[in-house]
Amino acid sequence: MRPYVIVNVAVSADGKISTRERRQVKISGKEDFDRVDEMKAGCDAIMVGIGTVLADDPSLTVKSADRIDERVRNGRPEHPVRIVVDSKGRTPPDAKILHKGPGLRIIAVSDLAPEKNIIILKQHANIIQSGEKTIDLKLLLEKLSETGVSRLMVEGGGTLIWGLLSAGLVDELSMFVGNIIIGGKDAPTLADGIGYISESDFPLLELLSISQIEEGVLIHWKVKKR
Repeated sequence: MRPYVIVNVAVSADGKISTRERRQVKISGKEDFDRVDEMKAGCDAIMVGIGTVLADDPSLTVKSADRIDERVRNGRPEHPVRIVVDSKGRTPPDAKILHKGPGLRIIAVSDLAPEKNIIILKQHANIIQSGEKTIDLKLLLEKLSETGVSRLMVEGGGTLIWGLLSAGLVDELSMFVGNIIIGGKDAPTLADGIGYISESDFPLLELLSISQIEEGVLIHWKVKKR
């Protein structure tokens, strides 16, 4: 068993999620931010990779007080569980994700993570060891399911999303396409990594909906199972 996985991402018109320096770019506006907040409030956990933490320092909290109140009324924590996929345990001890807002944090590490890093991070988060040199994402999701996570939202970055897609672990893709062009062959996309060679390996998507939000377009896909 594993959680139902929804990838949410904002990309430029040319498919980039940030600049070549991995600098965060504002791609969408208030209306899309509110949509994302609603999505967060409806999930049990939110996952990002260590690159996103180091580049953007997100908190991954639910912003709307009304949505927080609704979660509490339904017997849920104020915020979803916040998860960092961090094979070497590089999450800064003062990262917002570890301190802003109450709730459970999980850091997934591999056997390569130095013990000294783990000892420090254990003060702020639960540690899940999953994999030898890199994170075994399938095993990690199985362990998350055992903790009660049934609906998981993934917010990046491109390396983590690629890993989940290539392992067949993504169920839906919600993609906001903004009205800017970032450019650069080294700028990250929503699915980095080594990429596929054979077309027979390409994940296939079923279009669920398209809608305009502000000056961009929201595309909602379901990932077909092979």
